[in-house]
Amino acid sequence: MSSSTVSLYLDPQIRDWVLFPITVVMILVGVLRHYVVLLLQSPPKKLPRNAIREQRALVRSQILRATSANSPLPPTYYKAVSQHLSQAFADGTYLKDGPPKADAPASTPPNPLTDPNAMEGMMAGMKTQMVMMVPQMVIMGWINFFFQGFVLIKLPFPLTLGFKSMLQRGVETPDMDVRWVSSLSWYFLNFFGLNGLYRLILGGENSADSSRDMNTPFAAAAAAAPQPGQAQDYNKLFKAERDNLEFSEGLHAWVAKDVETRVLQKYGRLSADAK
Repeated sequence: MSSSTVSLYLDPQIRDWVLFPITVVMILVGVLRHYVVLLLQSPPKKLPRNAIREQRALVRSQILRATSANSPLPPTYYKAVSQHLSQAFADGTYLKDGPPKADAPASTPPNPLTDPNAMEGMMAGMKTQMVMMVPQMVIMGWINFFFQGFVLIKLPFPLTLGFKSMLQRGVETPDMDVRWVSSLSWYFLNFFGLNGLYRLILGGENSADSSRDMNTPFAAAAAAAPQPGQAQDYNKLFKAERDNLEFSEGLHAWVAKDVETRVLQKYGRLSADAK
């Protein structure tokens, strides 16, 4: 008998006691994991006033430069603000630790292994990743132990043989139609396919996203914690920003220049060639 004529008839109890329970358990575990991660997250620490002032001064300068080609400030005001920021950056007025001293040694990036804040961020990242990984390991073991070798569902659209190894894991039958899905493959389909449902239920910034489970806890902790060499040296940033401000002064163009002439020309009160 050819493989194209082979038909399988599934017991309805497989649908009721295997297919639905796996799907429902994975959805509930994802929702529970989202709220556990929220409980484990510590509230963000408030930055000191000087640190916020340091960051906002740099942002203020960047906004001023970004709008220089079509600036709402007249030339005199723009130049006054630009020169004030440039002088403040040169003097170190906005640095959170105050202006640097001439005989002070060069600052070195903090070591995350000795920084309490960095260590706390690493531990928080590891706890979050463990909450994400452990439930998936338990579910996979549960499926392998109770439902190994089960065929659960048949997809309603044709597929090529390249999908056979992905959809029929744990079922080594070369003559089975590729559209049949095994229990272990159904787990992986839900693992990657429920992200849209989680975003619909929990919102876009949810902690049930399965793509985050692809990272190891150590990689997530390393990404969450500042590494040596990555600490921002605002003294150097301010010096670079001074050069950018000087360059932007030559690009300044006031958006309201000759605005009265343009308004009159737009409504036909003045000829187009009039100045």
